Amino acid sequence: MRSFHGSLERGHTMADIDNDLLTDAATNLLTEEHRSLFRDLLQNALQTLIEEELTASIGAALHERTDDRTGQRNGHRPPRTLSTPAGDVELAIPKVRAGNFYPSLLEPRRRVDQALWAVIMTAYVKGTSTRKVDDLVKALGVDSGVSKSTVSRICKEIDGHVEAFRARTLAHTDFPYVFCDATYVKGRVGRHVVSRAIVVAFGVAADGTREVLGLDVGDSEDEAFWGAFLKSLKTRGLGGVQLVISDAHEGLKAAIRRHLQGAAWQRCRVHFNRNVLARVGKAHGEMVTAMIRTIYAQPDQAAVTAQLRAVADMLTDRFPAAAQMLLDAEPDLTAFAAFPRTHWRRVWSTNPLERVNKEIKRRSNVVGIFPDDNSIIRLVGAVLLEQHDEWQVAERSYFSEESMKTIAADTTIEVTATTTAA
Repeated sequence: MRSFHGSLERGHTMADIDNDLLTDAATNLLTEEHRSLFRDLLQNALQTLIEEELTASIGAALHERTDDRTGQRNGHRPPRTLSTPAGDVELAIPKVRAGNFYPSLLEPRRRVDQALWAVIMTAYVKGTSTRKVDDLVKALGVDSGVSKSTVSRICKEIDGHVEAFRARTLAHTDFPYVFCDATYVKGRVGRHVVSRAIVVAFGVAADGTREVLGLDVGDSEDEAFWGAFLKSLKTRGLGGVQLVISDAHEGLKAAIRRHLQGAAWQRCRVHFNRNVLARVGKAHGEMVTAMIRTIYAQPDQAAVTAQLRAVADMLTDRFPAAAQMLLDAEPDLTAFAAFPRTHWRRVWSTNPLERVNKEIKRRSNVVGIFPDDNSIIRLVGAVLLEQHDEWQVAERSYFSEESMKTIAADTTIEVTATTTAA
């Protein structure tokens, strides 16, 4: 029998888990008698695993005398209920006379899995869940055992971690590079299901490491929403920003100019290329894309600018609209070139955020329709908190600390002039 959370950690999609669990339940547990038998077998197997883990922990089995013994059994705690696809099973937790023992199979789930569980349960308890959520709850064998108090307890714990993460200070270091992006999910506002914008920012610190800076949820990506978000980051201590990387959303651009004055703006080259291709058509798209790519293959800032203008000249006769787009976007597309050459590939687009956004989408697709904004923040916040923790213990930094030191003071002056002129 596959466990729900074990499958998640091995990389299965939630759709796979949904289908697999329901199929198993339908084909293998056809009658209540079979279900009861399987539940008893599963309970005995899990209890045996717990006892074996304790044996390994203290160095001796029950009633066994060994020279390697490090502890003594001391009865059991009250049974712990574990929900499984076969139903709830009761597991006794062994006690030891000195120290503590707790079975690893009952350890709290990863924070992101707890958040996903809480969101699903919130939807289920509120009666606003989709059929997919209903099926998941039933497949987990807990459709009759979910209480509002249980959901409230789980949510309170997760919300505390996420809120502390969202409110933490950012004044401990400078963040020369800041990436901003947004994605959308479906959520309930009142009685209506509407699109909810999730905005996320992460930064590269002065020592070259990455941090998730913040997230928020709102109606749309207008200037007011983005402005409030960036202002909140500054209030928490965000400073030393020299380059902001994002797509060309007008609301975000205006918010950057207002709240991150002195920082240059790098327009994501991937998003820009898509905009250009919309003007030239599929038949010529590959050729035009190859020409634009040469802009980013130049050795220095002067050559990058010169090549952009040369490409615009070559496109003028056949694709005047695309040529004009290049010329209009010159200061924004080439802002990266004022920074260390070794950083260029990672600061000329928002691609570094793609992996994070994919994980947000993968998790949010499980829910389908979120019951409220708090549930969105709970799940997305847990995803980002897990990502942030991974970055903190990564063996390699995003950029070397030595290369970050090469961002000279005159770079700020140069890119500030560019931003102001724009």
